[in-house]
Amino acid sequence: MSPDQSARDYDFATQAIRAGQPFDATTGSVIPPVYLTTTFVQDGIGGFRNGYEYTRGGNPTRTALEEQLAALEGADRGFSFASGLAAEDSLLRAILKPGDHVLMGNDVYGGTHRLVNRVHVPWGVGLDTVEMGDLDAVRAAIRPGTRVVWLETPSNPLMKITDVAAVAEIAHAAGALVVVDNTFATPYLQQPLALGADVIVHSTTKYLGGHSDVLGGAVVLNGGIEVDGEDLADKVGFIQFGVGAVSAPLDAWLTTRGIKTLHVRMDRHSANAQALAEALVGHPKLARVYYPGLPEHPGHELAARQMRSFGGMLSVELHDEAAARRFAESTQLFQLAESLGGVESLVCYPSEMTHASVRGTALEVSPAIVRLSVGIEGASDLVSDVLDTLDRV
Repeated sequence: MSPDQSARDYDFATQAIRAGQPFDATTGSVIPPVYLTTTFVQDGIGGFRNGYEYTRGGNPTRTALEEQLAALEGADRGFSFASGLAAEDSLLRAILKPGDHVLMGNDVYGGTHRLVNRVHVPWGVGLDTVEMGDLDAVRAAIRPGTRVVWLETPSNPLMKITDVAAVAEIAHAAGALVVVDNTFATPYLQQPLALGADVIVHSTTKYLGGHSDVLGGAVVLNGGIEVDGEDLADKVGFIQFGVGAVSAPLDAWLTTRGIKTLHVRMDRHSANAQALAEALVGHPKLARVYYPGLPEHPGHELAARQMRSFGGMLSVELHDEAAARRFAESTQLFQLAESLGGVESLVCYPSEMTHASVRGTALEVSPAIVRLSVGIEGASDLVSDVLDTLDRV
């Protein structure tokens, strides 16, 4: 996009394809080049060309991705990291100091809880978890030192839906920042900043990259948020540079390429997941289906207001652990693997895979639950795979 175009209110799909993606001025290449370089020649000592000195501090390919991320979330600033947890850690370092407190939803990615509990708590940070859907409980759990209220909606793996605007009102009244992990929903389905959140984090490994071939993370926010007298975005940028957990140029390029089809992929992910969830309701081998697109889901109406559609993630609860294990190990199209959000369908057993680190805590996942990342294969094939597997278990 040209400078005058970038300020216009383009459709999401147009932003996904064009934001941060001007054609190459030297050759006219429609796709900007990948700058596979670690360093940049200077025009005299300190004479940086377009601000680039060393790839840890900045690289044009990463800059393009960061502009793209910010545009999609309706934000001023985007920062790309080597992984989702690197992004989360850098954000927390920018906000917290010993004595501060983090309030976290009681159904979040196990690695996020592990990061705070095993890295930041020993440093002197307090951590509590709460049912984010219970606004009175959220209000009661906030302390004078609470600096961050951290939530996922939909949550991982129980697909809980949180009222972002309501939680933001409570948190802001107490002087806390609201961080939303928007990995499951993606910016195409949900815009947390517009709902009142302060910061968004992503594992770009998942839906944004979309093809299970690149690791990455992101922090997205607006400038002007002050933390201890400094702009939070500037603090995140300094930690990105000073600590150095940045995305490499090729990883940034792969993520950008994935984002360009995000909207069409999410439409298909959502449609497939909806079809599968509806086919599973009432199945005798299942105790429960967790999917916000189902009218009986407790967060259905809220999700319908906050989200464009309901996403590609769902979980099922079987009647016992043994059946859940057999199911997870027996599907054909749904491959048993960690992660999610790729074009291919995956099945995960959270209690021993993604959430093994939270066993024995309030976030412990029932061993009867199996999580499904519904891909973009043929919907009828995916439904048949799950139903046939249930018949065998």
